[in-house]
Amino acid sequence: MPENLTHLANKYGSDKGTKVGNRHNYTAFYSAFFEQWATDTFTMLEIGLQRGDTATYRDPGRPVDDVPSVRLWLDYFPQAQCWGFDLSDFSNIAIPRFHFRRGDLSNPADLAQLATDMPPARFIIDDGSHASYHQQSALLHLFTAVEPGGLYFIEDLDWQPGYESELPKCRKTRDVFGDFITSGDLDIPFASPSQCRSVEGSINNIFFLRANSDAPELGRIKMVCIQKRR
Repeated sequence: MPENLTHLANKYGSDKGTKVGNRHNYTAFYSAFFEQWATDTFTMLEIGLQRGDTATYRDPGRPVDDVPSVRLWLDYFPQAQCWGFDLSDFSNIAIPRFHFRRGDLSNPADLAQLATDMPPARFIIDDGSHASYHQQSALLHLFTAVEPGGLYFIEDLDWQPGYESELPKCRKTRDVFGDFITSGDLDIPFASPSQCRSVEGSINNIFFLRANSDAPELGRIKMVCIQKRR
């Protein structure tokens, strides 16, 4: 049996667990999907490699010293290759089976190059800037890189950075997928109709993780998992 994901997140200092930072406990959600693949050989990608506030994310020269989530995944999946994508430079962090690509989520060419360089991914996790434009642009460029039957996760849909208003105007990502459930249409106005049709035609299923508390935002979507057709 694979090691407990929450234990590993806490061990390596990832806020996907229950003890660090915002203590999202996303590992409980991930476990439902990932345990079946614990001993498989595959490629995965994580966008956004180290916690930080809005200001530090926008600074490509910010100091970086670790990749907590990468360590979590490499421990849990001992046969997997983990790719990482970030605006800042993590190339000095040398870990077996970790492959880093530096790029900007605002730059479609960087995303297209990543999709070209990387082998097909069993799953992709977007834990990057959390800006809706970045999340949707990444999905449009990278969903093609997910292998048939694979998964694409977008975290923290209940929070967007203040500088989101400075990016190209778009809908909140949580609203895009909330509406998709009922309409079957991927409504991303800044994308071309052909881009939207290509992605929505490849979607097999959608899974949501919703807020679970007595706060007013009870039921708000915190994370989406998009399953690709086989």
